[in-house]
Amino acid sequence: MKFSKLHIYGLVGISLLTTSCNDKFLDRAPLDEVTAEVYFKKPKDLETYVNQYYNQTFFPKYANHGNDFNSDDQVNGQVIDERLQGTRVIVGSGTISFTNVRSINYFLNNYQKVADNNAFDSYKQFVGEAYYFKAVAYFNLLKTYGDIQWLDKDLGTMSPELYAARTPRNIVADRIIACLDTAATYLSEDKGTGAGRLNKWIALLMQSRVALYEGSWQKYHNGTDFGVVNADPNKYFNKAVEASKKIMDSGKYGIYTTGNPTKDYRDLFSLTDYTNNMEVMFWRKYDNDIIKGDAGFVNDRNFRMVTPSGKTLTKEFVDSYLCIDGKPISSSSLFQGYDNVEKEAVNRDGRFMQTVATPSQTWKILANGTIQNWSEVYDKINQNSDYTAPTGYIIQKGYDPDVNNHVTQSEETPSILFRYAEVLLNYIEAKAELGTVTQVDIDNTIKLLRDRVAMPNLQLNAISTDVNWSFSNLSSLINEIRRERRVELVAEGFRWDDIARWAAADELIVGKRPKGFKASQIKNNNLDLTGTVDDAGFLDPFRKAMVNGYGFKIDRDYLNSIPESELVLNDKLIQNPGW
Repeated sequence: MKFSKLHIYGLVGISLLTTSCNDKFLDRAPLDEVTAEVYFKKPKDLETYVNQYYNQTFFPKYANHGNDFNSDDQVNGQVIDERLQGTRVIVGSGTISFTNVRSINYFLNNYQKVADNNAFDSYKQFVGEAYYFKAVAYFNLLKTYGDIQWLDKDLGTMSPELYAARTPRNIVADRIIACLDTAATYLSEDKGTGAGRLNKWIALLMQSRVALYEGSWQKYHNGTDFGVVNADPNKYFNKAVEASKKIMDSGKYGIYTTGNPTKDYRDLFSLTDYTNNMEVMFWRKYDNDIIKGDAGFVNDRNFRMVTPSGKTLTKEFVDSYLCIDGKPISSSSLFQGYDNVEKEAVNRDGRFMQTVATPSQTWKILANGTIQNWSEVYDKINQNSDYTAPTGYIIQKGYDPDVNNHVTQSEETPSILFRYAEVLLNYIEAKAELGTVTQVDIDNTIKLLRDRVAMPNLQLNAISTDVNWSFSNLSSLINEIRRERRVELVAEGFRWDDIARWAAADELIVGKRPKGFKASQIKNNNLDLTGTVDDAGFLDPFRKAMVNGYGFKIDRDYLNSIPESELVLNDKLIQNPGW
């Protein structure tokens, strides 16, 4: 969440209004009548206005080498994440940005001016989009600060509501979900190409995400300073199931597969067009000759993945891949050990070799058809900044080896924003939290993901015990569903949110360091690895920098601090726990 020194509100304090995301509050006289009457004359004006939200704030791009560096899944060797390390300090100045909320509220308070000469059906799509964007703006605030002021009016600098208290997070969550209900009602059911405008199904996917997040937060933070008074997690789990099931029952989406389990998962993330892809629900086009794509999307997928450049996956993540018998490496006789990454990949879940690059796989396909393998990269590990690989495990998910699709050393492949796999994972996790999972539920969700890579299905009554389960106090089913989510969605930006909502930093982060593969695989004999290898011979890149492991403070670091300057200006604000 960005902080700005100058903000029209000046304060974070926004009063809790009695209205939620419905149209009743829109019957009031507009707050800025002259401007709105001039601007909002026809549906095209509404479309132009909401186009501004098709940006990276609401649709974050698939970052270089993935986007889970603030978790236990990926490592950026150049920076130790401050949240994980517990070294963040309280924000002294600035404000919490409500810029998007205010501008969206301006739209919602004034869009009816188009109604005089136009039927609602001609512009309800844009109204639905506004409700969607308001929901996402508040979801980002909720995840960052917890309790946050709910705003329905586009306030001015002197509005008295600026000095009110924060709205409890469960009320905010309810209103976010209500906004998404309205959005789903107004948005088109036509999924289109998935690269244009939002549709009903994206609103329902976001609703399942929000509901699963809040339900998990209320359940696993219950009894802590981050808990909710009179928590009701099952209400949210039920909503997550309901929203996901609507998408599943629509028949509009499915799991991408060509029947080739050795490459379909990898190929999904490096295709050049998703227009007819059943799994990709929303995506960002890339065209090197066009500055902006549909609905104002900026072409920002061109990023560098040819070399690791200091960004790698962790051993902790890689160990989570099951073997092809459906058993964990702790109990499967098929596991070949850690001697080298090539052997580690043998007999493992097909997503291993389609996510982690192994030396024998294709690194580049040159314009003349010449093929270079990843062995050339592994031979150069840590010889210069481009080839720095802190843990050794190089990610290839999202990378297209065909240099014809590269711009210099970057790619121009599209960016996947939402995909159906998340719908399935949200559904099955919420069902598991409710204690209502059946084998049919598993067959309709996890089995589809595993079938793509020819992995055996999860059998509800025959789950293999893993002595290394991260959550030993939870059921085997919950552990395996969380494993499936981790493996399927790695490097797509979900992992920190999962850790936060599960209140799992004590199991996954505190006192731990990210490890890598066996250091003996690094071929540069002149490289000094002193202090970066653990006693068992595995790469330990932060051994010197974090002698005692990550210092994440479980009583503080799940939420950001409220800037001190705002606490001074509004005595009704209360600082977040631990700050």
